[in-house]
Amino acid sequence: MGSEMSFWDHLEELRWCLFRVVVVFVIALVGCFIALPHIFDTVILGPSHADFFLYRWLGFIYGSAEDVSIININVASQFMTHIRVSMWMALLVVFPFLMYQIWIFVKPALYDKEIKGVRSAFLGGSGLFYLGCAVGYFIVFPIIFKFLTGYRVSADIVNQISLNSYMSTMLSLVFVMGLVFELPSLAWLLGKIGVIKREMLRNWRRYAVVVLLVLAALITPTGDPFTLLVVFLPLYGLYELSICVVK
Repeated sequence: MGSEMSFWDHLEELRWCLFRVVVVFVIALVGCFIALPHIFDTVILGPSHADFFLYRWLGFIYGSAEDVSIININVASQFMTHIRVSMWMALLVVFPFLMYQIWIFVKPALYDKEIKGVRSAFLGGSGLFYLGCAVGYFIVFPIIFKFLTGYRVSADIVNQISLNSYMSTMLSLVFVMGLVFELPSLAWLLGKIGVIKREMLRNWRRYAVVVLLVLAALITPTGDPFTLLVVFLPLYGLYELSICVVK
């Protein structure tokens, strides 16, 4: 463990960590706000286009896909969407820096033998976060979106997807998937310091299934069984992976 720090020293270090994060976040926010109009159609609205790569790969399921029109019904929605998406993109950009600042803050409280393990967990956590966001954007959200927009309870009912509904569903799924992908890294760290063991996770598997189903139900904004299953399967896969990485 490093040299002893007083409460005020810790508070001052925390203040500077937060200040650096805020400064970097604001810079990233300005950059994302400027760049967003150039990538909104191709990236943000990508899953609404018929030529999205996943739909081409799964053409035998979807058949001849069609573009899904996104409509706006509120006066300020497009401007607020610009700001909200810019903030989420900025958070995505600064996430590694945020993890680094957390690492700087907690490092003085660790023993030398703990530093290597916690540092690896922070590095692995950043990579898993981006992997989870990628899974959410490229796989989970497009599958859910295509299924729900293509489902018809009656041929006389036309689906018109609002901008707010589209953005809320996509952002919630993408970023929540990024967070839940941190599970193996957290499990590895807890196993490293002796809080949990592999046998413990194996014995808890049946209870974990129930907890993950509840978590998937909380994550899914629509609440339908198909969406629940699409979200639950990656979560359960992460739990099994956590069993493998814990010693």
